[in-house]
Amino acid sequence: MSQLFEPLSFARGRAMANRFMLAPLTNSQSHADGTLSDDEFEWLAYRAEGGFGLVMTCAAHVQRVGQGFPGQLGVFSDELLPGLTRLAQGIRARGALSSVQLHHAGIRAPSKLIGGAPRGPSDDAETGAKALDEGEIEQLIEDFVAAAVRCEKAGFDGVEIHGAHGYILCAFLSADINRRSDRWGGSLDNRARIVREIIKGVRTRTSSQFQLGLRLSPERFGMRLSEQRALAAEMLQSGDLDYLDMSLWDTFKDPVESDFSHKPLIDWFTDLPRGATRLGVAGKLMNGADCRRVLDHGADFALIGRAAILHHDFPRKVAADPGFRALAIPVTRAHLRNERLGPNFIDYMNTWKGFVAEEKAEA
Repeated sequence: MSQLFEPLSFARGRAMANRFMLAPLTNSQSHADGTLSDDEFEWLAYRAEGGFGLVMTCAAHVQRVGQGFPGQLGVFSDELLPGLTRLAQGIRARGALSSVQLHHAGIRAPSKLIGGAPRGPSDDAETGAKALDEGEIEQLIEDFVAAAVRCEKAGFDGVEIHGAHGYILCAFLSADINRRSDRWGGSLDNRARIVREIIKGVRTRTSSQFQLGLRLSPERFGMRLSEQRALAAEMLQSGDLDYLDMSLWDTFKDPVESDFSHKPLIDWFTDLPRGATRLGVAGKLMNGADCRRVLDHGADFALIGRAAILHHDFPRKVAADPGFRALAIPVTRAHLRNERLGPNFIDYMNTWKGFVAEEKAEA
C-alpha cells in the first residue's frame, strides 16, 4: 500500500501528500445566495484534517442561472470572495491542497431554482432548455475563466472544470444533446471547442503555479467511449492540465458499449500517453484494496466520494489498516453528524436509497 502514501507532484504548484483526492460532492449546505456556510466549511475542513491530499469543493456555479441544486456554493461574483477565502485558508491550514470545481448545470438546472428555462447547446424538449446564442457562449466561457481567477485570488491551489455528468460542458460534448451546426457543434473537434477555450483562458489569466484539472465522464448523457477516449488523450498530452479526473461511476466495471467490453472501463484511459499530466479516477472506491488497485491499473490517484462521506479520515484509516473497508450502509444520522455533515447534507443523503438508516419513532 506504500505507493498510496507517496507524494504526487504536478506540473504546477504544490504536490499532494498522498494519492487520495476528495471527490467533488453535492451537499446542499451553503446559503441560497451562494455564500459559504459554516456547515460547508466544517464538512470540507474536516476532510483536510482527515488526511486527504487534495480537498475539492462541490460543484460551484459560475453563473447564477447555472445553479444545479439548492444550497450550492457559488463562484460567480466577487461578493462571494470572503467565504471562498476563508475556505481556502481553512483547507491549507489543515495540510491539504485545495481546488474548486467550476460548474454550470446547463440543461440540468431546475427551472424553479433559477427562475426560468435552463440553457444548453441546443433547444431541448425534454428539459425545456433553450439554446445559447453565440454571444452567450462567449459569456459562458468568460464566466468560467473569471471564476478561476476569483478562486486564485481567494487562495485556492487550483480549480477543476466540470465537463461531466450531462451538465453544460458535457452537453456540448454530447452528439445527442448538442445538435448545433455552427463552430460549437457537429464534429467532436467543434463540440469540444468550448472546453478548450475555457482551458486556454484559465491558463492565460492565472499564474504559472495555479493548478488546473478537468472532469470527464465516458458514459451516459450521449457520451461515446471512443470520443471520450480521444478527448482524454488530447487533454492528457496538451500540457495545459495538471490532472484529468475521469468519473467512471464504477471504476472496474465493463464498459456499456459492447465494442469496448473486453476490458475494465479504467483501462481505456490508463493506457493513454499523458506526459506530465496526472490521471485520477472515481467510482465506487470504498476500501483500501480498490484504491491500491487503481494505481496497479496505471492511474496516479483515487478520487473518494461515498467513503469520504462515511469517514472523514478514510486515508488515515487505510494507512493504519490496508484492508480497511468503509462502513456498510445504511448508517445513522448520528454517525453522519459526527462526520461533520450538516442537517441539509444529511437530508440530501437520505434521498440516496438505503444510505441513511430510518429512525425508530419513540414509544
